[in-house]
Amino acid sequence: MKKGIIAIIVVIALAAIIGMWYVNTNNLLVDMKGQATKQWANVESSYQRRSDLIGNLVKTVQGAADFERGTLTDVIEARAKATSTSIDANNLTPEKMAAFQDAQSGLTGALSKLMVVVERYPELKANQNFLDLQSQLEGTENRINVERNRFNELAGDYNIKIAQIPTNFIAGIANFEPMSLFSSNAGAEDAPDVNFDFE
Repeated sequence: MKKGIIAIIVVIALAAIIGMWYVNTNNLLVDMKGQATKQWANVESSYQRRSDLIGNLVKTVQGAADFERGTLTDVIEARAKATSTSIDANNLTPEKMAAFQDAQSGLTGALSKLMVVVERYPELKANQNFLDLQSQLEGTENRINVERNRFNELAGDYNIKIAQIPTNFIAGIANFEPMSLFSSNAGAEDAPDVNFDFE
């Protein structure tokens, strides 16, 4: 009888320990994923700021006489594509991340081309509003890079944690999926440099 009670107590104690471990590990994963998801919102916010600034930049450039309309059209279309390509932070698949990065890269390329064309328009280079927008865009591009790196750090830590033993058992049971990370685009090492200095 006494051995039976001890066995029941041991089983209950083991079940309690396993239960607490499960709850603590699950909560840790929820927190890690939540932090990465929150950081994804910061990434999107930075891209939105860039899009808003580009909209203002386009309006300023449109006021310049005889500005190359094809270049403006490319920027406007790339901006529309970039703003229409969004991802739910809870569904960051490699395919969706690639499409998102592709759209953002298209906008970066169109903006680079616009900045090169602006060189031929001294009235734009002297326009204070245009110069302010250029400066804000440069700061926003830096912010985007910081936010992406921070996202990669948080999502990378989360991805490592859900792959580690024994956490991977709970991650599998509770359906914690890895999050895709930002990576450089193919040929990024040869990407044109956007020059915001037009003196």
